[in-house]
Amino acid sequence: MRIREETYWQWADAHLHSRCHDEELSDGTSIDVQVRLSRLGATQLFLGIYARGGGALLEEYYPARPGETMTRALVWGVNRARALATGALPLPSTLPQRRQA
Repeated sequence: MRIREETYWQWADAHLHSRCHDEELSDGTSIDVQVRLSRLGATQLFLGIYARGGGALLEEYYPARPGETMTRALVWGVNRARALATGALPLPSTLPQRRQA
């Protein structure tokens, strides 16, 4: 089960049609890439990388991918997610710090 962070919930909109790509890598890391058209026609992209236990390693939301179709944006997102998950690209430190109880 994936543990979604704030970035995913900013992305989520059940009323918009989206396409997605889910993949599990050999080390148990999973990637989730979703693309959609906004209400104004902009191609939007979400990508998430999750550890074996479901915790988010990275979530990114692109509110616009100018000049890209949904298909082209999905391919770009899958390639980026794979590169980040395998270490070919360094993971940016964009997740908010969790508060200690």
